Amino acid sequence: MSDRKPVDIAVVGAGIIGVACALQLARQGREVLVIDPQEPGMGASYGNAGHLATEQVFPIADASILKRLPAMLLDPMGPLRLDWKYLPRALPWFIRLLLNLRPASYQQTVAGLRALNEGSLGAWQRLLQSIDQAQLLREDGSLLVFERAESRAALDALQQRMMQQGVPVAFWPGDTVRKVAPQLSDAIQGGLFFPSTGHFLDPYKVVGELVNAAKALGVQFLRQRVLDGRLEDGGVTLMTDQGRLTARQVLIACGAHSAKLTAALTGKKVPLDTERGYHLMLPHEQHRLPFAVTSFERKFIMTPMTGGLRLAGTVEFAGLERPANMQRAWQLHRLSHGLFRQDLSTGDATPWMGFRPSLPDSLPIIDRVGNGKVLLAFGHQHLGLTQAAVTAQNIGQLAAAPEGSGLPQLWPYRLERF
Repeated sequence: MSDRKPVDIAVVGAGIIGVACALQLARQGREVLVIDPQEPGMGASYGNAGHLATEQVFPIADASILKRLPAMLLDPMGPLRLDWKYLPRALPWFIRLLLNLRPASYQQTVAGLRALNEGSLGAWQRLLQSIDQAQLLREDGSLLVFERAESRAALDALQQRMMQQGVPVAFWPGDTVRKVAPQLSDAIQGGLFFPSTGHFLDPYKVVGELVNAAKALGVQFLRQRVLDGRLEDGGVTLMTDQGRLTARQVLIACGAHSAKLTAALTGKKVPLDTERGYHLMLPHEQHRLPFAVTSFERKFIMTPMTGGLRLAGTVEFAGLERPANMQRAWQLHRLSHGLFRQDLSTGDATPWMGFRPSLPDSLPIIDRVGNGKVLLAFGHQHLGLTQAAVTAQNIGQLAAAPEGSGLPQLWPYRLERF
């Protein structure tokens, strides 16, 4: 590896964001090498909920998280779980999260999320059409349903907040919900329909098709783990588990694993943590729903895909090292009881866990630093799939910008905010 010819730009991370960025950079005439210890798309990109969540313009938590902290620590199957052994490490992150809920910071977060999400659907349409895979995205909206009459006030308030942010949303009464999704239970009181959202039929296949398009343009993929890096006069040196390589530029896009390399190359310790997300894939239930449906009270989402119905949405704070608790994935099936006229089949079901990269202000880092040698694209929390295509566009613009210049629209996502 030490004798390998220097590359133009090395992308560290072969998830949906890294691969989308690699394709964008290759289309701009760059020589691109993608490095990841796994096959492309086998991290969080493999098991995400598949929801194009353009409606999610609010931070991942609010001040009520303090009230929920005891339950988070004591209920191993709750929708939001904090491993008590991980609490000392997680506490500084949670403190920063709460500080970012102050009015000025909160509004900056909402504006930043809205700006990315407003461009996400169009970016994905253009990207998938450019690789002749538009059929992988269904642009048929999504639905947030509620079952308890007392939840209606909260749904009305949420609808008003979303309308104030320009999010297209409509209230559907229960009869309308069941007309569109007849297998849902009579217990459904109604819901909020978001017409400018959609879902991917196979998130892993999306990554694979982007990889194929990137390879056709000469992008190389290397199965190695990047251990360290340093800035050099002419670029960046990366140390991997199989040697070292040099590149004129590097893009750090390895999700929840991005903090160490970012610190090595920039000197900045970013407060990056991981929300461990679980899913349960039900291969015999792909026709139960016409589009993604989320339960307001039960706090999980159900997305129809080619390979079945994916139940997802549980959050666990336990770091990168603790083994998965797959009972949390199976809990998703128990949560579905009562939502349908007939319970979902678990025949041949498969559980999964992955790491969502989250920063305490709920915004990603999209930036160019280190005298132009280091590009950054990570920390997209629940919105990595949603924001991947628009992030790739932004990284392409940053990479092409003259050294020392910036893009004002990317100011909310700068590294220096930490």
